[in-house]
Amino acid sequence: MSERVAIAPVRKTVHIKAPIEHAFEVFTSGLTRWWPHDHGVGKQPIAKVMMEPRLGGRWLEVSQDGTETTVATITLWEPPHRVVLIWQINAQWKPDLTMKSEVDVRFTAIGPQATTVELVHHKFETMGAEAGASMRNDVDRGWPGLLEKFVREAEKQQS
Repeated sequence: MSERVAIAPVRKTVHIKAPIEHAFEVFTSGLTRWWPHDHGVGKQPIAKVMMEPRLGGRWLEVSQDGTETTVATITLWEPPHRVVLIWQINAQWKPDLTMKSEVDVRFTAIGPQATTVELVHHKFETMGAEAGASMRNDVDRGWPGLLEKFVREAEKQQS
């Protein structure tokens, strides 16, 4: 009998001085503007990072030679309030369609020009205890800097 180990979710919250619709657009359709192109899992060098903005769409890295690498698949698409992705990266930071940790991002308007964004990366136990714990540790350290870049980009676009 195998026992399943629970691995705590990674929870991050940021506040953006921008309308909810804009924050959602920058996070999803504007991904290539804020996601660092040196944080790739596919073929290098990366030309762009993008999401196909729809249910079933992919988070893709596109290399300069046109090679596409799937990072995640969108399983819930509720603009401008929520997007949920199945993160398909293994603990060695390689694409792996069998991996199924989940990134759930919720956008809440806290005024006409302010949005709270809550990101929960969880279900690491689907990767196995050791790999899941490794991925959790990595994303817990990685998401804060990435979300800072996202906030800067979302606020920069406001004029």
